[in-house]
Order: sequence, then structure tokens, then C-alpha cells
Amino acid sequence: MSFERTQEKLKILADAAKYDVSCASSGSKRSNTSKGLGDATGMGICHSYTEDGRCVSLLKILLTNYCIFDCAYCVTRKSNDIKRAAFQVQEVVDLTINFYRRNYIEGLFLSSGIFKSADYTMERLVAVAKKLRLEENFNGYIHLKSIPGASDELMKEAGLYADRLSVNIEIPTKEGLKLLAPEKNREDFIKPMVKVKNEIIQHKSERKIIKSTPKFAPAGQSTQMIIGASGESDQQIMWTSNYFYKKFNLKRVYYSGYIPISYDSRLPQIGTDVPMLRENRLYQTDWLMRFYGFEVHEILNSEHQNLDLDVDPKLGWALRNMEHFPIDVNKADKFMLARIPGLGMKSVYKILQARQFRKLNWEHLKRMGVALNRAKYFLVCDSRDFERRDLTSPQLKSIILQNSTSKYHKVLSPQLNLFG
Repeated sequence: MSFERTQEKLKILADAAKYDVSCASSGSKRSNTSKGLGDATGMGICHSYTEDGRCVSLLKILLTNYCIFDCAYCVTRKSNDIKRAAFQVQEVVDLTINFYRRNYIEGLFLSSGIFKSADYTMERLVAVAKKLRLEENFNGYIHLKSIPGASDELMKEAGLYADRLSVNIEIPTKEGLKLLAPEKNREDFIKPMVKVKNEIIQHKSERKIIKSTPKFAPAGQSTQMIIGASGESDQQIMWTSNYFYKKFNLKRVYYSGYIPISYDSRLPQIGTDVPMLRENRLYQTDWLMRFYGFEVHEILNSEHQNLDLDVDPKLGWALRNMEHFPIDVNKADKFMLARIPGLGMKSVYKILQARQFRKLNWEHLKRMGVALNRAKYFLVCDSRDFERRDLTSPQLKSIILQNSTSKYHKVLSPQLNLFG
């Protein structure tokens, strides 16, 4: 095939892949062996950052943008009049190896529209990963998108060659999926997740006894949902995330703000994009659930169904629960320290360690990197000074906002009120 045609395919299928935001540091530990190509140890994907601060990238494409489904929210839906293209398996293998050798990428993120059937598509995705591993001896990062409805046999094979697998649940609720993608069944999204979860558990168990047992999806599995296409509240979205984290041991849930692309009456109007700040607040809530010990019902409930866009979720919780404050940093346990606005988990651990040797004051906290511009209103330490001065929650919120800056400040628009 000519260079021009390959270049055209790459342009079309790389552009179509940009709507998938399931990109993060991989957490994979696949090391280079037998003088092979690449090394996924500590590496990540999609211009993301590893734990040590390195920026990494990968080739992110669709195998094809042909699709048998007509999901209202999807740019590659079968009724959409767009340029179509499809890579052959060997073309993707060649592109990956050539890009890697030129130091353009450190791995592959491969998804696809569904053509013919779920198994037919998944079989070709697996074939790409298999060829890279066995024929090209490629040890770089590989992330495969699992196709909803694919057989257990194909999912098992995929996990033997990919570092991470992910199935996009697409819409947060069954009702939303039925409205915008009536041809799809929620159970088809669940089935591959169940298989991957069980295989990961089984392989980890077997490796404890037989060290030669091959790794299975060592970076785990993730999912993604579209935000703002079907009208769900932040409360519904985070309950869905919580369910998938606990039920399927997911590594990450990604939130992708819907970008209106059609005049379909079921969808938001063109020009009413979901604010980036709403995505940011959802990720912050996700972080609080996974690492700070918060439960969904504490942050979002029937009275507060959507996140406050003015302040981050932890500060919002604190302002609604002032009876818990001030917290004494020299006495409180890890659980309560983690709930002080301005204290990250690194600061919490520093406090727990340092207070074994002496009582901490404001200067100590400042040296630890605590964000005192907000934390000072919610804690007491080895000092007579206390900053709250019996302020009400609205007064305290106003003071903190006046003294804070945000990278989102200039892009806030009236449409944010829709989610307040």
C-alpha cells in the first residue's frame, strides 16, 4: 500500500481516537527481555505522566471507524457522513514498530469501531497485540479496548498480550444508554469486565505458586463514561463509578465531557459543551473516594446532586460540615486529617510522622507544604492563633474564593449554572 494512503488512514483513525480519554500512567511492570523492543516498566500512555514525573506518549488510533451501531453520541456512528478507513493488522504492527524506533512513542493504545461483529473486531485487536509481542518481541506498553459482547476466550487471550484492557460503559445509566444507543445492551459491557477481573485474580493466585505463570493484564482494567450527553446528575455518575470500582476492581474510571456533534433532539444543542471544570470536579471526587476515605453519599446526596463548581469537593464537604472543625493536627487520626481542606495525603503522612517527636505549629505545617491559605480555617496546632473567628460557611467560602486563583477562572461561562 502506498505511503499516501497509509498517511491518510492514520490521519482519519488517529483523529477518531481522540474522543477516548482513557489515558493515564499504566502501572505496568513488563520489563524488556531477550533484547526485545521497548520497556513498559513504569511507563504510561497518551502524553501522560509517570509517578516519577516523566512524560510518555503512545500511538493512539482506531483499527477502523466503520461501525455497525448508530449511537447518537458517537462521531463514528453508522449514519454519520464521514470519511471511513480501516487498518489491516500488519499495518498497525508496522506503524507501532516504526514509530517506536523513531522514538515517537513508547506504546500503543488501540481501539476500534465494531464491524461485522464483536468477536470479529476483538479477534483483530488481539492479533495486533499478539504479533507485536511474539513476532516483533515488543515489550512496550499496549492498551487494548475490549469490545462489548466479545467472547470469554478472546478476552482471555487479549489479557495475555495487553498491559491494560478497558471497556467503555459509555453512558452512566442504563436508561441513558437505552435512550441514545437502543441497539446496545448494558450486559454486553459487563461481561468482558467480569472475565478480565476473574482472570486477573486467577493469574495472580497461580503466580504465587508457579512463578512462570504468565501475567494477565498487569496494569488492570479501566472504563470511561460520557458526561453530559444524557442528563445524569453528578450524584448518579459517581454512584456508577463507585459501583464499578468495587464490583470489578477497576484501576481508573475516566470522565469525558460530551461535545455536541449533531442536531439530534435527544442530545444537548451544538455549542453547549460540558465545561472542563465539571470534568475536573468529577476527577477530584473520584480521587477523594479512592485515596481519602470519602463515600459518595458524603459528597453528593439528594440535597446536593451536583458538585459545586466554585470550590473543590473536599472544601465543599467541609463547608457543609463545620461541626467537625477545627481539627487538632497534633491529636487527630489519619482519617480526620485527610478531611482538612488544603491537606494532601503526603502532608497527612508527614504530620503523623513529625508529631511523634514534637508538637507542630504553623511554621512546621508551612514547611511541610500544607496549603495554609485554606487549611488555616479548619485546624488548630501548637499555637494560640486560630483563623476562623466564628465565620459562617458562606462568609468563609467568600474569603477563601477571594484569596484563591484557578486556571479555570477565565473560562467560566453562564452555562456553568446548569450544573450548580
